Amino acid sequence: MFKKTISIATILLALTVLSCKDDVVPKPAGYLRLDYPEAKYVGFENNCPFSFEMNEAAIIKGEKDCGFAITYPKMKATIYLTYKLVNGDINKLLKDAQKLTYEHVIKADDILEQPYLNPQKKVYGMFYQVDGNAATNSQFYVTDSTKHFITGSVYFYAKPNFDSIMPAASYIKNDMQRLMETLKWK
Repeated sequence: MFKKTISIATILLALTVLSCKDDVVPKPAGYLRLDYPEAKYVGFENNCPFSFEMNEAAIIKGEKDCGFAITYPKMKATIYLTYKLVNGDINKLLKDAQKLTYEHVIKADDILEQPYLNPQKKVYGMFYQVDGNAATNSQFYVTDSTKHFITGSVYFYAKPNFDSIMPAASYIKNDMQRLMETLKWK
């Protein structure tokens, strides 16, 4: 009887020790870590009155009137460039570009403005970084203030969740800034 009691006590003690585990806690939602290759830039030039450098990993497709769609298939994103001639309506073009940016203020947490001035190339503009769950995270406009005006904005083909697209948005933001900085009028 004594042996049986010790055997039962040993088994119960072993079961108690083996059954002690941490509480099961659900894992928090996570996002994939996205690393992109270092950008390599190539010149782009055609019959339009401007040229610029773009990421060689992107695909450029001409639209009408010297507008372009620069796509990033792996990131499901596109930079849309629109070109307009300035016909004494520079103030209207500037207001339209600013209005387009500030339409996102409803969903944006913050909009950072970064002026761009390059008097040697006669390129002047503004780069907007839109933080938060807005439809576009980066926009810009550039002009020579007398003949040419270009706007650019990036759109992702995904639900706007800034945390999940932030690596891609940062990568493309750098490409957009490079495009602005290398833009030349013909």
